[in-house]
Amino acid sequence: MKYNPLGSSSLKVSEICLGTMTWGVQNNQQDADEQIAYALSQGINFFDTAEMYAIPPTKDTYGTTETIIGNWLQRNPEKRQDIILASKIAGGGVPWIRDASPISGDSVKRAVDASLKRLQTDYIDVYQLHWPNRTSPHFSKHWPGRVQFSAADPAREIEQMHEILQSLGDCIQAGKLRYCGLSDDTTWGISQYINLSNKFSLPAMVSIQNEFSLLHIKDWPYLIEHCIMENIAYLPWSPLGAGILSGKYLNGQIPQGSRWSFSQRNGIFRDQPGVHQATQAFAEVAEKHQMTLPSLALAWCKQVDGVTSTIIGATTMEQLKEDVAAFEVTLSQEALDDTHAVLQHYMAPF
Repeated sequence: MKYNPLGSSSLKVSEICLGTMTWGVQNNQQDADEQIAYALSQGINFFDTAEMYAIPPTKDTYGTTETIIGNWLQRNPEKRQDIILASKIAGGGVPWIRDASPISGDSVKRAVDASLKRLQTDYIDVYQLHWPNRTSPHFSKHWPGRVQFSAADPAREIEQMHEILQSLGDCIQAGKLRYCGLSDDTTWGISQYINLSNKFSLPAMVSIQNEFSLLHIKDWPYLIEHCIMENIAYLPWSPLGAGILSGKYLNGQIPQGSRWSFSQRNGIFRDQPGVHQATQAFAEVAEKHQMTLPSLALAWCKQVDGVTSTIIGATTMEQLKEDVAAFEVTLSQEALDDTHAVLQHYMAPF
């Protein structure tokens, strides 16, 4: 297993991060225990969760994933030092989470304490803002006209960021958090937190996790360049395109128990003709080079300059083992060229 520095932090994380958002809906405690044991046996030391999980989010499953991890930690306290645990505070808009209110200094402290209780641990290694208070161009809002950036009040946004960063700093000083990071944010968001950190001697954001895959490359090159230059770890989530790049949704299939068989908070916005055409083309590249489609997608993501650790998730042990094995694959120049040719044809399929 390869380990990389997590941005400007003192942490070194495995190049695979085990995502846990299915634990509590598609996976139960026994499944999670088995996945954790396998991940640790393979050298994975980085685990990502969130207060909002399990996914798809509901009032009844809120906090379930953290509780499942906490149950494991309670039974395996000696393993706590072996893992780097990341969690996230939900942003505004979810009715059953703090009445849909935006992130504030007060809500950070309350959310941290609640997560620590569910996780049954004294500290969280990396605490992330799940999405910013302002509307950001994620979750299908990256097309021109979907977000009115000019309608935002930059001074108000920066004031909120300052308050949030101060509270994160208080939690770090109290020993409840080690580091903080971002999720589903933009280059502007990153730069404002950097400015605030430098100006007021507050904690630095050490990482950002955004959606990134063969089907969704919008963070390349500008945001990823920014991360490299500012020493911020870039953590792709959904490197298999929410399961699309497993190939299971080709030819109109929606297998029972798959993510698309559940009601989605933002709808199945990735279910577009171009997505299926691109997936078929990538599948042909994978077959040509004698590998599975998930192996191609994950091996490609791993080799992108600036990627620190790729967040994977699986609902079965078979899937998890295949995904982990993909990180041992090194794509030939011919495979990279063939993949790039498809990318040029399907730059933004959803």
